[in-house]
Amino acid sequence: MKLPIFLLILLLNLSTLSAQEILQKNRVIILTDIEADPDDTQSLVRLLLYSNEIDIEGIVATTSCWLKNSIHPESIQKVLKAYGEVQPNLKNHHSEFPEVDKLTSLVKNGLPVYGMLGVGEGKDSEGSNWIIKALEKKDERPLWISVWGGSNTLAQALFKIKNTKTKEEQKRLISKLRVYTISDQDDSGIWIRDQFPHLFYIVSPGDDYGNATWNGIMTVVDNIDNSEISNSWISENIQQAHGPLGALYPDVAWGIEGDTPAFLSLIPNGLNSPEHPNWGGWGGRYEFKRPTFSGRKKGNSGVPFEVETRKIWTNSEDSYTPYLANEYGRTVKLDSTSFSGDKVSLWRWRDDFQNDFAARMDWCTLPFTEANHAPIILLKHQQQMNVTSGESITLDAFDSYDPDGDNLSFLWFDYPEAGTYKKSIEIGGTENAHLVTFSAPRVEKEATIHIILKVTDKGTPALSSYKRVIITVKPRG
Repeated sequence: MKLPIFLLILLLNLSTLSAQEILQKNRVIILTDIEADPDDTQSLVRLLLYSNEIDIEGIVATTSCWLKNSIHPESIQKVLKAYGEVQPNLKNHHSEFPEVDKLTSLVKNGLPVYGMLGVGEGKDSEGSNWIIKALEKKDERPLWISVWGGSNTLAQALFKIKNTKTKEEQKRLISKLRVYTISDQDDSGIWIRDQFPHLFYIVSPGDDYGNATWNGIMTVVDNIDNSEISNSWISENIQQAHGPLGALYPDVAWGIEGDTPAFLSLIPNGLNSPEHPNWGGWGGRYEFKRPTFSGRKKGNSGVPFEVETRKIWTNSEDSYTPYLANEYGRTVKLDSTSFSGDKVSLWRWRDDFQNDFAARMDWCTLPFTEANHAPIILLKHQQQMNVTSGESITLDAFDSYDPDGDNLSFLWFDYPEAGTYKKSIEIGGTENAHLVTFSAPRVEKEATIHIILKVTDKGTPALSSYKRVIITVKPRG
């Protein structure tokens, strides 16, 4: 009954998006050592709830240092079967949730061998050939490889490309690849990075997982509310009374959803910009550099601990001061405690992406009118602008609205680490109104600043959308 209203909202939303945003639906192939740890199943459940936002082009069962001699595509199929039971209801919330038969056809096998034992002449697999086939499609969008376990299936695809394609074709295909791997879980990761020095690669290298950015999804942080990664929160909001997909979400064993950061940045939420890992987003923030291993420890995985031979996208620190709810007067205030570190770049968004996940679990069983949906942000200006030093800047999101008619809260803040101007920008007036005015900083050379708008509804759970405004500040002539 409410579906036509939803479709009208969807059409209105699409009409307001820039062409760049509309084309930002990312392609991804998942490599998963599912059954090595319950967290792969957890991450797969979450991924499927974003299959309307991300083009899933393959789910490959692989090995890892924790699962060296077997693969488990049947475990992927089990989760897909549960997805198929809730997909009709998910389509009441968004029309682009794919049919389960399509996703089932995308499940492929890697070789049931460890690491580099699966790389070389005659070591092709259904999974490695599928990666090449996806790369060769007439689709100019990048192809993301989201590596949740070992990377030898990707390594074999690259080996075959290198040994069967012309130099020009190798360059073309590899330039389309984007890799985000959850640390190194076999000995093929460092081989890939050495052999293909121009491959776009995001990783916290080695097996010292406690020092990895992705670990921020599960890190219990002092002096903040960690309840949304608690077992009781998971039970209430994900596992129980949310249909067959939630019922398959396993209890935490080693850590909650350690693989999820490998695709969080692909979700088009207005903040994420996966082609720019240094801009930060739900999957963390990374800088292009050759990492050092000062202070790093060797884990017990057996994965080689080797020095990087080239620059990669890797851990980078954020400094972050949370905003807190204020009972009287202005509704928000800055916390008295600040945080810094590479994991901060991920967990700072954790409440938002956990709430978003919980809302989508509700979509599995509830009608559109009884579930919550994220606000739609409409700006009165472009998301990129040029100004001169000292110039007054006005940003305005007056036309923003909520699909469910909920009240909206606004919050504007700067993200110094994302731009080239590293000092904090003071937002004039009040940062929690739809309109803000402030002055461009004084600069001696051209610099960029990133201003983030976060709009949160008062539904249950509270959902947030974002816009990133990038301002180029030029010195006065």
